[in-house]
Amino acid sequence: MVKLNSAALAGPLPHVEVPHYDPQTLRTGIVHFGVGGFHRSHEAMYLDRLLNTGAGHEWGICGVGVLPHDARMRDVLHEQDHLYTLLTKSPDGHAEARVIGAIHTFLFAPDDPEAVIETLAHPDTRIVSLTVTEGGYSLNNVTGEFDPSGDVQADLQPGAVPKSVFGLLTEGLRRRRDRGLAPFTVMSCDNIQGNGHVTQRVLTAFARLKDPGLGEWIAAKVAFPNSMVDRITPATTDQVRAEVGAEFGVEDAWPVVAETFTQWVLEDQFTLGRPALETVGVQVVDDVEPYELMKLRLLNASHQAMAYLGLLAGYTYAHEVCQHPDFVAYLLDYMALEATPTLRPVPGIDLGAYQHELIERFASPAIRDTLARLIVDGSERIPKFLLPVVREQLATGGGIDRSALVVASWSAYIASPDRPDLVDPRATALTDLARQDQQTPGVFLEQPEVFGDLAQDERFRAAYISAAASLKANGPVGAMQALRKAATPPTPSA
Repeated sequence: MVKLNSAALAGPLPHVEVPHYDPQTLRTGIVHFGVGGFHRSHEAMYLDRLLNTGAGHEWGICGVGVLPHDARMRDVLHEQDHLYTLLTKSPDGHAEARVIGAIHTFLFAPDDPEAVIETLAHPDTRIVSLTVTEGGYSLNNVTGEFDPSGDVQADLQPGAVPKSVFGLLTEGLRRRRDRGLAPFTVMSCDNIQGNGHVTQRVLTAFARLKDPGLGEWIAAKVAFPNSMVDRITPATTDQVRAEVGAEFGVEDAWPVVAETFTQWVLEDQFTLGRPALETVGVQVVDDVEPYELMKLRLLNASHQAMAYLGLLAGYTYAHEVCQHPDFVAYLLDYMALEATPTLRPVPGIDLGAYQHELIERFASPAIRDTLARLIVDGSERIPKFLLPVVREQLATGGGIDRSALVVASWSAYIASPDRPDLVDPRATALTDLARQDQQTPGVFLEQPEVFGDLAQDERFRAAYISAAASLKANGPVGAMQALRKAATPPTPSA
C-alpha cells in the first residue's frame, strides 16, 4: 500500500487516476471556506478536471477552515501534501478512484487569521467560494434577514480580530478597496434558495455594521453568482478508508466517497473572470433559479421526508428506505403532488423523469448514505427545503398533507426517548417542544424562528395534527399508506 503524498504520484498507482499536472505549481485563484466532503467531491473535482486539460493553473484552491473541527482537515491535508482520493460509485457498485490535486494549500484561520486575510487581499485571489452549510449564514429562517450570533456577533465588536467567515471576508475586501484592488467574486455553493442573493444580503449587512461606506462598496462592486450544486456525498467512514486501501492500494487518511452523478449550474456573474468550467461539465447559465428550486424542493426536501420517517421505521440508510415500495410511493407523491406544482419549467429537464431518477439515486446501495447525516441541523434545513413548498401550496390551495407528515415525523423522532443526541443548533428547544407535543399536538409549531406564521395557519395546523395522530396510531408506514389510500378514488361498484 502506498501512503498518499506528492512522492506517491511519481510511483505506480495502476488502479487510480492521478493528476496530469503538478499541484505544487498552482497559484491560488480561489479561496474556499468549508473544506468538507462535498467541496472535495464537487468544486475541487471540477477544478481538477480543468487542470487535467492543461488549463487553469492560476485557479488553484486555497482551503480555509474556521471551526475547531477543521484542525483535523488541516493536519490530514498537510500530511498528504493536500492530496486526497475521490472514490465514486455507480448504483451497480462499480467504483473508480482518482487523486485530486486542485487544493494546493490549506489555512486554519484560528492559527493565523492574518494569513487568511492577506490571502483574500492578494491580487491573485479572484473568487472566494463557500460551503459553510445552510446554518452558516446567520440568517433568520422566517424573515430571510441577517441575524448575527456567536463568532459573527463577536466580529462586529470594535477592534475584534475576525473569526467568522463573514468577518474575514469583510476585512479582506476592506484591504482590497484600500489598496485600489478590484474585489473578488463571492460564490456560494450551499443549498439555499438564491444562495448568491442571500450571501450578498448577509455580507453587505455585516459590512455596513462595521463600516457603512465599505458595505456600500461591497453592494456596488462585488459579484455574488447564484448556483445549484448536486452530488450525494456521504460522510467518510473507516470502511471507506479500508476500501481505498484494499482495492486501490492507497493509504489515505481522509478520502471522499460520492455517487457518480454530479451537477453544477452556475450563474455567469464574476468580477475578475472565472475558470472555463463550462468545458468540464458545468452548466453556466443566465438564470439558476429554476434549477435550484427543482433541487431544493425535490431532492433536499425528499431527503428530509425519508430521513425522519425512515428512522422511525427502524432504518439506517437511505437505500434501505428507497427499496421499500410504500416509501417510494410516498416520496413520488410528495414530489409530484406537492413540490412540483411550486416549480417553474426547468430548461432541458423532464421533471417527471427527474423524480424517478432521484429515487434511483437514493436507492443505490453502493453509497450507503446514512439517514443520520440527512437530519443534521434539521431546524436549518426544513425551513429552507420544505416549508417554502407548504407556503406556496397554502397560497394556491394545493395539497400539503405529505409535507405535514414530514414535520410530524420530525417532531416524533425528536421526542423519541432512545434517539441519539440531536445535532442541531436548536436541539434543546426542539426536544422540549417535541416532547410537549406528544401530549398537546400543535405545540411543536410554536417556534417563530422556524415556522413563522405557519403556526397560525388553520389549514396547516390541522394537517399537522392529523399527521401526528396518524403517525401515533399507525406508525410511519401506516401513516404513509393512509395518505395514499385517502388520495385514491374508490373503485366504482358493479
